[in-house]
Amino acid sequence: MVFASKKPRLRAALNLQVAVVLVAMLTALWVLVWPRLERYFLLQAAEQNEVTLPLASDSLRAALDRYAPLPHLIAQSPTLGALLRAPGAPGAVAAANTELLNTALAVSASDVYVMGVDGTALAASNYYKGEGSFIGNNFSFRPYFTQALDGGLGRYFALGTTSGERGYFYATPVRDGPEIVGVVAVKFTVDAFEENWRGAASEVIVTDVNGVVAMSSQRPWHFRTTQRLDDEKLKAIALNRQYPLDQLTPLDMQRRALSGSADIATVGGMEYVASSAEVIETAGWSVTSLVPTAGARTQAMWVLAVFALVGLFAILAVAAWRQRGLQAAAVQRELEARVRERTDALRIEVEERRATEAELRRTQASLVQAGKLSALGQMSAALSHEFNQPLAAVKSYAENAGSFLDRGQTQQARENITRISGLADRMARISKHLRNFARRPDEASGPVALDKIIEDAVAVVEPRLKRDAITLDIAGPEAAAVVNGGHVRLQQVVVNLLTNAADASGPGGRVVLGAAPLEGGWQVTVRDFGAGIPQDAQSQMFDPFFTTKETGKGLGLGLSISFNIVRDFGGTLWGRNHPEGGAVFGVDLRAAEGVQEAAE
Repeated sequence: MVFASKKPRLRAALNLQVAVVLVAMLTALWVLVWPRLERYFLLQAAEQNEVTLPLASDSLRAALDRYAPLPHLIAQSPTLGALLRAPGAPGAVAAANTELLNTALAVSASDVYVMGVDGTALAASNYYKGEGSFIGNNFSFRPYFTQALDGGLGRYFALGTTSGERGYFYATPVRDGPEIVGVVAVKFTVDAFEENWRGAASEVIVTDVNGVVAMSSQRPWHFRTTQRLDDEKLKAIALNRQYPLDQLTPLDMQRRALSGSADIATVGGMEYVASSAEVIETAGWSVTSLVPTAGARTQAMWVLAVFALVGLFAILAVAAWRQRGLQAAAVQRELEARVRERTDALRIEVEERRATEAELRRTQASLVQAGKLSALGQMSAALSHEFNQPLAAVKSYAENAGSFLDRGQTQQARENITRISGLADRMARISKHLRNFARRPDEASGPVALDKIIEDAVAVVEPRLKRDAITLDIAGPEAAAVVNGGHVRLQQVVVNLLTNAADASGPGGRVVLGAAPLEGGWQVTVRDFGAGIPQDAQSQMFDPFFTTKETGKGLGLGLSISFNIVRDFGGTLWGRNHPEGGAVFGVDLRAAEGVQEAAE
C-alpha cells in the first residue's frame, strides 16, 4: 500500500522532468540548430545560382559573339555599295531591300538596315512594314551610328524608337575605297532569352553599365534601376533615346551578405538568394540570379521538425525506462509475469529488428537514387551545353534547308536534313544513357558485363568532363569481362568515383580509368591527379556524412553508399594515395559467367 500511494507522486514528478527537458531541448534546437540549418539550405540555393548564372551569361555571350562580325560581312555587298554611291539609281533601293531581307532571315536577325552618312535609313529588311519600316528614319542620335561612322564597330542596347522592341545593335562602316559612304546596322531582340528564363526556379536580371534592368524574367522589372542615376546619366539616356525616362524608377533591391559569392536580396517584398557576375564585359552587362528563400526555409523547417521528433521519442523512451526503474521495488511480486512479458517483447523486438533491416536496405536504395539525381543536378550545366549545342545546329540547318528549298537547291536541303538526323541520333544516345542512369534499380544481383557498365558510366559523366576540359584515359576491360553485381548500381559506383576524381583533379585536369583481371575476378581503378587523400581522412573516408569537400559541395554519402553496394555484391571498395601523386580508388569484383542484365 505504501508503494501504491507513492506511484502517482513519482509519476507526476517524472512527467514534470520530461516537460522541463522537452522545453529545454526545443529551445536548444531553435537557438543552436535552426540558424545552421537555415544557412545550409540557403547556401544550397546559392549553388543553384552557380548553375543558372553560367547558362544565362553563356547564351547571351554566344549571341553577341555570333552577331558581332555580321555587319562587316554585309558591308562588303556590291548591292549596298551601289545604293550608297547612287541612291536614286533605278532599282537600287528594291535590290538592297531584298538582299537585306534575305540576310536577316538567313542569320535570324530582327532587322538589318543601311544608312547614309547623315544617319537616314535608305534600305531595310523590314521595308514591307509600311510605317513600321526603318526606311526614311534618321538614327544619327544612336551611339552605334557615330561609332561606326568614326570607323569602328558600333554596339548599343536600347529600346527601338520605331519598332518599340528592345534589342542589341551592331554597326560598321560601308567604305568606297578609303571613304566611308554609309553605315550597316544589325539588330537582334532579346525576348527569346527571357522566355527561356521564365518558369525556371530562379529569376534572372541583366543590368547595363548604369544599373538599368535591360532584361529580366519578370516583365515589370524592365527599365527599373538598381542604383541611383545622376543627372548626367539621365541626360545621356535621353539624348540617345535609349530607354523611356518615365519607366526609370528604382527597383528597391536591398541586399545583405550570405557568403562570399551570394547575398540575401529583398525585391518588392519577396526575399531571394542572389548571386551576380560581371560576365559580359564587352557589353558592360551584369547578370544576377535570384532563388526564392521560401523553399530553403521550408526544407530547413522539415529537418528541424525531424530532429525534434527524434529527440521527443528519445526523451519519452528514457522517461519510460526510468519509470520502470522507480516502480521496480513495488512490483517484485510480478517478476515472473514481467519475465513472460519481456520474452514476448524480445520476440517483437526481433521482428522489429528484421523490419528495421529491411527499411535500412530501402533507405540505402533511396540514397543511391538520390545520389544519382544529385550527380545529374551537379552536371546540369554541362548537360545543358551538350543538348543546346546540337539544338542550335539543328535550328540553323533547318532554316538553311528552308532557304535552299525556296531556291530549288534540293541537294543542299537534303544534306542539311541528313545532318539534322545525325544530331537527333546524338541527342537520343545522350538521353538514353541519362534515362538508364536515373532509373531506380531492383534488389537482385547476377552476372553483368563490365565493359557495358564502364561505357554507360563514362557516357553519364562525359558532359561534365567536357565542360571542365578534363582528359579521361580509359584502359580495358576486355569485352568478355563478366562480374557479379547489378548494372545500374555498379554504374552508380563508377560514376561516383569518376565524379570525385574530376572534383579532385579540377578544370583542365586528368583522370585515368582502368580495368584489369584479378585473381577470381576483375579490378576497376579510377585515379586522379589532385592533392591526394589527407592522412587524417584515410580511416574515415567510407563513413557516412564524412567529406573533405567544402560546405555545400557534398553530403559525404557517395563513398559510403558505394562501399555498401560493392560489399552487397561480394566485392571490396578501397582507396589510397598514388606513389606518383593524386589518389586511386579501386573496386574488386568477383567473376561470374554469362550476362544477366536484368539483375540490377
